[in-house]
Amino acid sequence: MSGHSKWSSIKHKKGAADAKRGQLFSKLSRAIIVAARQGGPDPDANATLATAIQKARDNSMPKDNIERAIARGSGSSADGEAYETVTYEGYGPNGVAVLVEALTDNRNRTAAEVRHVFAKNDGNLGTSGAVAWLFERKGVILVPESADEEDVMLPAADAGAEDIEREGSSYQITTAPDDLAAVRAALEEAGLPVESAELTMLPKTTIRIDDEAAARKLLRLMDALEENDDVQDVYANFDIPEGILEAVA
Repeated sequence: MSGHSKWSSIKHKKGAADAKRGQLFSKLSRAIIVAARQGGPDPDANATLATAIQKARDNSMPKDNIERAIARGSGSSADGEAYETVTYEGYGPNGVAVLVEALTDNRNRTAAEVRHVFAKNDGNLGTSGAVAWLFERKGVILVPESADEEDVMLPAADAGAEDIEREGSSYQITTAPDDLAAVRAALEEAGLPVESAELTMLPKTTIRIDDEAAARKLLRLMDALEENDDVQDVYANFDIPEGILEAVA
């Protein structure tokens, strides 16, 4: 199992059942508010907003919540104005690179909390530019392995997918950021079930973790970062083999 989207795969396997639903919806709403404020309320003309809305729908966020978030971001309310996007870069156990994306209304508070999480979990917060160069923005779509491989490859490739590979119990389709929506639509039009589709940061290189104790520390760090209310997404370049992952996840 390749490690370039390991954490995304782990989160998907864990499923929404262990997520704090209220916290999840709060983060999704915040992303919609900021996207609508920055690019306007029309998802057809605002790709960032369209992606945020689709992610909210994929996580069963009610339509009313989505519409309220769009209104708050595009209206005269100051709710959307308060948030700013901040990226934190650091290292976890075994020198694993960790990239944290946050939306915050208090940069000092969030920085202090993220630094504390790193320190508490055998990591350390780095300076700007420390690890960002190790990642690149991509679209990633997961389709269950029950689908026929050729049936997945043909519509995905025709719609502009860059890569298709088996990732655990799913086919993972990688796209350029601007092609994510088109590839997803092509797969759905072909009658294929889409488990998830999102913009993510994929590492260019990975660090293999063959020790169970180190794997547990890494997953604990990732969980602790994602539990922070201001943190939207966390990315890392670790590669945990399936056998060890099953023992610790």
